[in-house]
Amino acid sequence: MHPAECGNEKTTCTQPSTGQMAFLLLGFGFLIIGAAGIRPCNLAFGADQFNPNTDSGKKGINSFFNWYFFTYTFAQMVSLSLIVYVQSDVSWALGLGIPAALMLFSCIVYFLGSKYYVKVQATGSPVTSIVQVVSVAIKKRKLNLKEDEYSLVPLFSYISPHSINCKLPHTPQFRFLDKAAIITPEDNINPDGSASDPWNLCSIQQVEEVKCLVRVLPVWVSGILYYVALVQQSTMLVFQALQSDRTFFNTNFKIPAASFTIFTMLSLTIWLPIYDRIIVPTIRKFTRKEGGITLLQRMGIGMFISILCMLVSGVVEWKRRTMAITNPKGFEPRKGAISSMSAMWLIPQLTLAGFSDAFTLVGQVEFYYKQFPENMRSLAGSLFFCGLALSSYLSSLLISIIHRSSDKSANGNWLPQDLNKGRLDYFYYMISVLEVVNLCYFVLCSRWYRYKGEDGNEGSGVELDQMSKQSETKINGV
Repeated sequence: MHPAECGNEKTTCTQPSTGQMAFLLLGFGFLIIGAAGIRPCNLAFGADQFNPNTDSGKKGINSFFNWYFFTYTFAQMVSLSLIVYVQSDVSWALGLGIPAALMLFSCIVYFLGSKYYVKVQATGSPVTSIVQVVSVAIKKRKLNLKEDEYSLVPLFSYISPHSINCKLPHTPQFRFLDKAAIITPEDNINPDGSASDPWNLCSIQQVEEVKCLVRVLPVWVSGILYYVALVQQSTMLVFQALQSDRTFFNTNFKIPAASFTIFTMLSLTIWLPIYDRIIVPTIRKFTRKEGGITLLQRMGIGMFISILCMLVSGVVEWKRRTMAITNPKGFEPRKGAISSMSAMWLIPQLTLAGFSDAFTLVGQVEFYYKQFPENMRSLAGSLFFCGLALSSYLSSLLISIIHRSSDKSANGNWLPQDLNKGRLDYFYYMISVLEVVNLCYFVLCSRWYRYKGEDGNEGSGVELDQMSKQSETKINGV
C-alpha cells in the first residue's frame, strides 16, 4: 500500500496512487477520531476516581493533573527520540508498529480494570440544558426580576434528585439569565416539583450552571493568545536551530533541529514533581489553600514566564543572526549562513517555555475541570484542546500578516526562508508585547471572576433561601 522505494540514486520518486493516498488518509482519520474520543475524556475520567468531598480526594485531584502531564510529556519525549530514531534509521513499519502495539496493550490493561473504576452515570445531554436556559431567558427577557423596590420575584429552585451536580448558590452576575427561572402564571409544575415544560421554565440551578460556562469563556480566550507564544518554540525554533551550530558541545554528534523541543518537555517533567511535592506543600502552610495558590494565580505566573520566554528568544535570535553575518561557520544551500553560535543557547528559552507550560497549561486544564458543572467535564477537556487548535491558526494568521506587511518595508521580510536576511527577533518582541496585553486582560478577567460555589456577596445565600421559600409558596398555590 505504498509507492516503490525511492533510492538515493534516483532524481525523481514515484508518486503515490489515489488508492494509496486514500488508505493513508483513512488511517489519519481513524487516528483523529480516536484522539478526539480519548483526550477530552481521559482527564475527566481520571479525576472522577477521586472523592472531592474528602481532604485526601481533594489533594489527589490537585496532584492528578500534575502527574498526568508529567507522564504525557515523558511519553512525548520517548516518542520524539526513540520512536523517531526507529522510524528514520531502522524501519517505518517497526516504528509505527511499536506505538500500535503499546496502544493495544494499554487498551487491554484499561478494560481489565473496568470493574474497579468509578463510573459516573450519564444524566442526559448537558448541551440541552444550556440551550434551554438561553432560550427561556430570551423568551422572558421583558420580565422584571424585581417584584417591587424591596423584594425579588420568586425563582424556580427545583433540583433533580438524579442530578450529579453540586448545588450552586445564586450569584449576582449575568442577571439576564435569571429570567429563565422566573415563575409566571402560565408555567405548570409537576407533582414532584419539576417543571412540566423545561423549554418554558428553568431552575435557578440550571441558570447557575450556564453562568459557570459564561464565566470561563473570557479566561479561555486569554489562553488562546497565550499559546501563540509557545507555538513558536516548536516551529520557528527549528529554523533557528538549522542555522546554528548544532554540535553537542565538543563531540562530533549533531543534534537534529526538530529534537530541540525535547528540552521544553524535559524542563516540564523535571519541574512538575518538584512543584507538586515540594513547592505546593510549602506554600500551602502559609496560604491554607489546597493547591498552594489559586488556579488563576498559577495561570498568571505561567503567562508572565511566557513573556520572559519571548524576550529571551528575541535576544538569542539577535545574537545568532549577528554571529551568522559576522562570523559564519559555513553555508547551507537554500538555508544561508550557519551561525557559529552554539544551538545550546536555545535551551534557556525552551526551559522557560517548559516552566510556563507547567503553570498555565496544567493549571488551565485543572481550572476547566473544577469550574465546569460536573456533568460537563468532558466538554472542559474539549474546550482546552480547541484553544490549542485556535492558537495554531492564530499563529499562522500572524505569520501571514507579517509576511504581507513587512515584505514591502525598508528592512525587508521579517520571516524569510533564510533567517539571516530577516528579523525573527522583531517577531518575537512583537509577540512579547501581545503577551503583555494578554496578561493585563487576564488580570482583569481574574479580578472579575468568581469561582464556582462562591455566592459573590454575603447576602446571596440568604437571598436564595428567601427565593426558594417564595418559589415553594408559588408552587403550592398553582
